Amino acid sequence: MKHWFSAGLLLLVLLTTACSDVKDGQGVGKYGMMAENTPEYTAVRFMQVIYHEDSLDEALELSSERMARLLNNYHTNRNVQRYVISQLYDEVEISPDSGDTVGRTEFADKAQLTLLFTGFYDEDKIIELRKVSLVKESGDWKVDKVEVYPY
Repeated sequence: MKHWFSAGLLLLVLLTTACSDVKDGQGVGKYGMMAENTPEYTAVRFMQVIYHEDSLDEALELSSERMARLLNNYHTNRNVQRYVISQLYDEVEISPDSGDTVGRTEFADKAQLTLLFTGFYDEDKIIELRKVSLVKESGDWKVDKVEVYPY
């Protein structure tokens, strides 16, 4: 009887954790486990939407007012890739460039980080860096500016 109870409890735990709200490919970071309240999460998710989604809607939600106006001017994801990010990809992986910097952003109202893009365009492998500036608005991180990394 004791074994049946343990097995039933284990099965219940497995079913509960398997039925979570997180969709495949929804998380960000190398293993999809980056904390949502960080500038790194916002920047990576913003770029994932631009390169992997059909609509700019979620990118607009992750944008400051200035960035939202810019995205609305270009209308489509492909145009934003070309004119705002300045790099087209057929397929791409995006991750924060961790470097040697360790910072606390919980009390900050601005952040700047570097994103590493690794992907392919017309069968050519392209590795690029972009500098992303973020601002905190109403407690949420928003992408404010994207620049070509000056190296």
